[in-house]
Amino acid sequence: MKSLTTYQNFYFVGIGGIGMSALARYFQASGKTVLGYDKTLTKLTSALILEGMDVVFEDVVTEKIKTLNKENTLVIYTPAIKKLEILQYFDDNAFTVLKRAKVLGMITENTNCIAIAGTHGKTTTSSLVAHLCEEANLPFSCFLGGIAENFKSNFHFNGNDISVVEADEYDRSFLTLSPDWAVITSTDADHLDIYGDNDTIQKGFQDFADLLPKNQQLFVRKGIQIGHEAKTYAVNEEADYYSDNIREIGDQIYFDFHSPTTEIHDFVWEIPGIHNVENATAAIALLNNFGVDYATLKKGIASFKGIKRRYTKHNYESGKIYIDDYAHHPTELNAVIGSIKTFYPHKKLLVVFQPHLFSRTKDFAEGFAESLEKADELILLDIYPARELQENFAGVTSDWLLEKIKLDKKEVSTLENAFNMIKEKEFEVLLTVGAGNIDTLYDGIVDWLADKE
Repeated sequence: MKSLTTYQNFYFVGIGGIGMSALARYFQASGKTVLGYDKTLTKLTSALILEGMDVVFEDVVTEKIKTLNKENTLVIYTPAIKKLEILQYFDDNAFTVLKRAKVLGMITENTNCIAIAGTHGKTTTSSLVAHLCEEANLPFSCFLGGIAENFKSNFHFNGNDISVVEADEYDRSFLTLSPDWAVITSTDADHLDIYGDNDTIQKGFQDFADLLPKNQQLFVRKGIQIGHEAKTYAVNEEADYYSDNIREIGDQIYFDFHSPTTEIHDFVWEIPGIHNVENATAAIALLNNFGVDYATLKKGIASFKGIKRRYTKHNYESGKIYIDDYAHHPTELNAVIGSIKTFYPHKKLLVVFQPHLFSRTKDFAEGFAESLEKADELILLDIYPARELQENFAGVTSDWLLEKIKLDKKEVSTLENAFNMIKEKEFEVLLTVGAGNIDTLYDGIVDWLADKE
C-alpha cells in the first residue's frame, strides 16, 4: 500500500463526523488539500469550511470531484455512512478508498502511540492526556472523539513523534492501531449490533491489549480482566495507582494521588464527577511513567477545561445548576447521575434524556430504566436513530421504554417540544443527556436560565 505522504488530495466521505474531522484537520495541517461530503451543515462542518476545506452537502458527483486524479487522491470514509453516489463514483473509477480507522492506524505506525480505549471515559481521558502532553511540550498530535475546550478542537498538532488517539471499539476500529502505550478505562457491553454478545466484546479488548509491545505500558481500571500483566488504577480503593481524599471546594475538585513509590497531595481540577477523577488518575499514571514529572502534571490537571458535552456545568445565582452530558449507555448515566446525587443530594433533579439507537435501547432497556429511576423527574425524548431504521426494531420506542421506568413524574416528548416542556418544570438541577441531536437544546437553555437571573 502506498504511503500517505504520496497523496496530495484527501476526500472525506462523512467529513463532519468527530473522528473524520480530526483526520481532515491533520492532513490540512500537513499541507494537503482536503475536500469532503457530509449530509448536514453543523457547527463542526462550518468550522472545517472556515479552516479552508472544501465541503459539500449534496450527494452529487461534481466537476471538482471529476478533476481529481486517482493517483494522488486518497478517499476516506466512515463505516457509519450509507451508500452514496459519490462513494460509488470513487469505487467505479478505481480510487484508493480506505476506512477512517485504517488511515488512523497508518498514522500511528511511525509514532510513539498512546491509545485510550474503553466503552466509557476514553474521550475525557485521551483529551486530558493530550493536554498534559501540551503542558510538557512534547512533540505530539492528537485525534480526539470530542471538542477539547483547551484546544477548541478535536485535533491538535505539536509535532509527529507522538500520537494520542482515542481507540474506538466500534467496528473493531481500535485493532488497526499500533499502540505503544495504552489505557483501558472500561469494557462494558456495548455495540452489540457489531459484537453480538459480551464475550465477543471482551475478546475485542483482549485483542487490543495484545497489540502492545510491552505489558508494563498498559494501564487498566482495577477489576478489568484483560488476561495481561498490566498496571491498575482506581479511585477510593488501593491499586498500583489510585486517587482518594476527593472533596469539592467551591467549583473545584481536590484529590490525592498515590503511586507505588510516592503520594502527591492536593491535585486540583475543575471537572466534576468521581468518574472523571478516575480518568485523571489513569492519565497521571501513564504520563508519569512516560517521563513527565508530577509538578508539570499538577499544573496541567489544574488548567484542564474539559470536553464539550462531558459534564458541562453552569451555576446560576438563582441556585439552579445546568449540566449537559454525552452519556448514552446505562453505565455512563449511572456515573453522571451518581455524581450529581453525590454532590447535590438534596436538590431536585430533572433529567431530559434522548436514547441513541434503537438497538442500544432494546439491548439495555432494563439498565436504562434503572439509571433513569434515580431522577426526580424525567422527560424522555424520542429515540435518535442515527444509522438505524425504525422498521427494523418493531415496538422499540420511547413510550415502550418509559413503561419500564418506575418513576412517578415521567413523560415522553419530541425534541421540538422539549424546551417548552422544560420551561414549565420545577427543578434545582437540570441534566440534558444523550449522544444524538439533543445538544441543539443547549444554547437556548443556557440563555433562558441566564435571563431568569
